Amino acid sequence: MTSQFLSNCSTDSLAQAAAQLQAGSLVAIPTETVYGLGADACNEKAVARIYEVKGRPSDHPLIVHIADMQDVATWASDVPTYAISLARDFWPGPMTLVLPRSDVAKDFITGGQATVALRVPAHSLALGLLKEFKKIGGLGIAAPSANRFGHISPTTAIAVQEEIGEYLSSQDLILDGGPALVGVESTIIDCTHDLPRILRPGAITAEMIHESTGLEVEENIPSEIRVSGSLENHYSPKAHVILDAMAEPGEGFIAVATITTPAGAIRLASPKSVEDYARVLYEALRLGDSQGLEKIAVIQPSGDGLAVAIRDRLQRASRGR
Repeated sequence: MTSQFLSNCSTDSLAQAAAQLQAGSLVAIPTETVYGLGADACNEKAVARIYEVKGRPSDHPLIVHIADMQDVATWASDVPTYAISLARDFWPGPMTLVLPRSDVAKDFITGGQATVALRVPAHSLALGLLKEFKKIGGLGIAAPSANRFGHISPTTAIAVQEEIGEYLSSQDLILDGGPALVGVESTIIDCTHDLPRILRPGAITAEMIHESTGLEVEENIPSEIRVSGSLENHYSPKAHVILDAMAEPGEGFIAVATITTPAGAIRLASPKSVEDYARVLYEALRLGDSQGLEKIAVIQPSGDGLAVAIRDRLQRASRGR
């Protein structure tokens, strides 16, 4: 059965979506990063359906989306001072904090770990839904990206429908909030040590974290904590992604606008900036699949900041599914 779109996202429709969550249904929600597949984070049966729809390993933890930073106290048992600084500076926003879990965070959310991942998204529709859900007693919405496990994260409602529509029931909903503005998943920061550790890069960069906390940021350190999007092969299209090579005739090509398309190659995206690159990347990879391309050559962006997150996603994509 095909789920319905809620394009006209009025207060009434958000209240309906909140009620559907409370009843155990799934709701695909737009965020500023990518679209998420949401369920009541306290409903084990509903959360199990997220894993089923995504084809996701059951020990892979989920991110809990909350309405505001005050709700951290519900889910976390210990919040270091630097985590509070980060929440004040970057929430709502594309940042997930990993903290020691409270009794509210059950194994079916945390993957059996002693930590929980929390985020306040910066999309008006997602925040509106979280607030409506909170009004009727909801504590948070578990919402990994709304794609099949290992596939490209969707950045539009249409992409959600194409990716997982056949796995949803008539009671499930897809909220259409337009294209995602950031385009890559949130920065995940481990806040269980003396210094913050980046477990997944995103739009909140190491420089921004240092400026907020005054602390040195530990990067690329092997972590015992499992988090979303941390597997070596992830975010992958059907096509084989080739990094830092010019496309051959008949192959897809993604590069900044200043790089000329090779003769016979099929241009999939020509971003003008790093921000634009992040925003269009997944849709460009998806476009390559829709055109049945076997290979997509990508010239990666250089530099720090958001470019680090883009390269992280592309390197995982290049390893295939």
